[in-house]
Amino acid sequence: MSLKCIERYKPLVKFLAEVLGKNCEIVLHDLEDFENSVIAIENGQISGRKVGDSLTDLALNVLKDQEKLENGYLTNYTGKTFAGKKLKSSTYFIKKDKKVVGMLCINIDVSKFVEARDLLDSFIGQSSELEKAETNNDYSEQFTSSIEELIDSIIENSIGNSEVHPKRMTADEKKNITKTLDEKGVFLLKNSVSKVANRLYTSDATIYRYLSD
Repeated sequence: MSLKCIERYKPLVKFLAEVLGKNCEIVLHDLEDFENSVIAIENGQISGRKVGDSLTDLALNVLKDQEKLENGYLTNYTGKTFAGKKLKSSTYFIKKDKKVVGMLCINIDVSKFVEARDLLDSFIGQSSELEKAETNNDYSEQFTSSIEELIDSIIENSIGNSEVHPKRMTADEKKNITKTLDEKGVFLLKNSVSKVANRLYTSDATIYRYLSD
């Protein structure tokens, strides 16, 4: 799909923002350009993003394995900004010839509601339905402004699940992390192999070998 065709969705960005209000960020992504995928955004102060910023980890997952998508959209999954703000997110996938080429995203800032929920939970001593939904959510999204931040965020989240420091990891442990990062689409991005190699205290050649095994 050409940029001109995706631009037909730009009026929806402003329309949805006016309807849903300042607490809701609306973003249009063109997935032909990973590093500058945001081509329209309203209420960008919510995630700190602007036109020209990069795609998200969810977009990478979709591009890596589009067959996982049962519908043409995802609704009510959790998101988190680079600063840690919690969002409730939904995404409509723009397709051409069954391939996802763009995304229209709605991100609602629920951080104040989460604070209020936590305060109430401290009094009533039980988890809310929202918390249960977050725990059981099959999708989540990290919002970053650049490819560098996106790669760093995904790598840190993957390595952070291990109790062993990368310096002390076995070859199999490093290989498993590399495979996990590959499943998340990290290696679709430029310079990602070198970044992963540095964080795992190994060489680019070793990462390529893990990927080919």
